Amino acid sequence: MALDKIKKIVGKGVYLAGDDIDTDRIIPARYMKCITFDGLGDYLFYDIRHNENGTKKDHILNNKIYHEASILVSGKNFGCGSSREHAPQALYRAGFRAVIAEGFAEIFFGNSIQLGMPCLTVDTNVVQKLSSALNSNPETIISINMKTLKIIIGDEPYDSMIKEGARESLIKGTWDPIGELLEGLDDVHRMAASLPNIDNH
Repeated sequence: MALDKIKKIVGKGVYLAGDDIDTDRIIPARYMKCITFDGLGDYLFYDIRHNENGTKKDHILNNKIYHEASILVSGKNFGCGSSREHAPQALYRAGFRAVIAEGFAEIFFGNSIQLGMPCLTVDTNVVQKLSSALNSNPETIISINMKTLKIIIGDEPYDSMIKEGARESLIKGTWDPIGELLEGLDDVHRMAASLPNIDNH
């Protein structure tokens, strides 16, 4: 099955204020004991969304009006800290399909791209305009054009940046190397069978 060609992302957004939001805040380590990534979305930002007794805090991510958000907007150095791939997995399992921020930690960025989840970098003033729009109207629709790297709210286009290699892999549907390998598994077996130095027994 071919990977999706991610050329455009459209959805509602939510603004999570703050810089240096690390992977332990995105998914606390005690929830990383799963065999698969299924269910990680339930623990996304758990400690900043819940009290010690498990009751929910008054936090924007607990606000029902943002529960349909599929695009996260945040500040500088998003996804810093440990290299756990559970962090982007938790975001993806919670329904997010893109992250817009002022900057990203390198490993978080790479892990996100391999999920087909674009991480787009924008200037501080763009984050301010996006956050203002989302906070004033949670029904605001964000449209991201991966070809032009324009982020559009209403009639206003804003510039964004992403590494060219990542952009191309998303647009061409080659963002998951494991998926590509599995897709070509028949070719791998044929090649292995044709090699004289391979023991096929």
